[in-house]
Amino acid sequence: MASVVTRRRAIAIFAAAAGLPLIRPARAATHAVTWKGQALGAPATLTLHCEDRDKARLLIDRVVTEVSRLEEVFSLYRSTSAISELNRVGGLAAPPGDLVALLEACRHHWRRSGGAFDPTIQPLWALYRDHFSAPGADPDGPPPEQIAQAVGRVGFDAVRFNRGRIVFTRPGMALTLNGIAQGYVTDRVVSMLRDAGITSSMVDMGEGRAIGRRADGTPWRIGLADLQDAERPDSVLALIDRAVATSSPAGFHFDTARRFSHILDPRNGHASASYRRLTVVAPDATTADALSTVFSLEDPESIRSSLDGKPDIMVDLVLASGEHRRYGS
Repeated sequence: MASVVTRRRAIAIFAAAAGLPLIRPARAATHAVTWKGQALGAPATLTLHCEDRDKARLLIDRVVTEVSRLEEVFSLYRSTSAISELNRVGGLAAPPGDLVALLEACRHHWRRSGGAFDPTIQPLWALYRDHFSAPGADPDGPPPEQIAQAVGRVGFDAVRFNRGRIVFTRPGMALTLNGIAQGYVTDRVVSMLRDAGITSSMVDMGEGRAIGRRADGTPWRIGLADLQDAERPDSVLALIDRAVATSSPAGFHFDTARRFSHILDPRNGHASASYRRLTVVAPDATTADALSTVFSLEDPESIRSSLDGKPDIMVDLVLASGEHRRYGS
């Protein structure tokens, strides 16, 4: 699962991928308006093609307002957020509708993944954080008994929720939605823009999703790498009405030796580093976000098998050895 209070994605979206610009000049009838900011602690960008520049700027203002509203639901950075309150007291009455909707999506992916996707992994993440921030920390990580105790506090089956309340039924539990919330926010922004009549846009609120094509009719092109500051991509994707999400252990390590990454397996408490980078392309960003977490904990053959009967999902990955593979269409 993802890092809890740091950006879990290590995707690099290049302005010039493989010699091709991310955004070519728009036709004279349209204007390309770009916004850059933050969403859930991650760099966020929005490129909007619109005939009316004033309309584009008004839409961007609405997007910024919506992202701020959703941060008050999902952000662990904000002590006033709904999820922060839930983690403090172990329950929440009259929860925001967006939180309930996202927990329903979490339950779907938790069931489908056999527990590999589990947003209650926060106690395990906190264990690794606290262990390596202590003076003289054992470089081999937390003791097995402490890991076992933290794993005992993990389990989405112990979260009860409906529109009226959310309750943890096991002591010491806590949630993080950093493995799926960025995708959800991206999808919310896409819905807003489509409702406003936008047919060409690239939205990245921590995960990327294309609306239509670029203004010149060609696909949006995204370069992928395992580091944000990489000079060149290791792969280039062409997107039309598709979403992309990436997980990489390079995004954050608990220790200076970089042995323990933020990609933690909620089933056994171990840090995973099977891939330098794993990217999922899906119809929506919520799905791509969740599956990039799930597949980061699976071996390549299991990933290939998981894609049987899913023609709308594609996985592009780089093994720890440096070998590049692509599964699905």
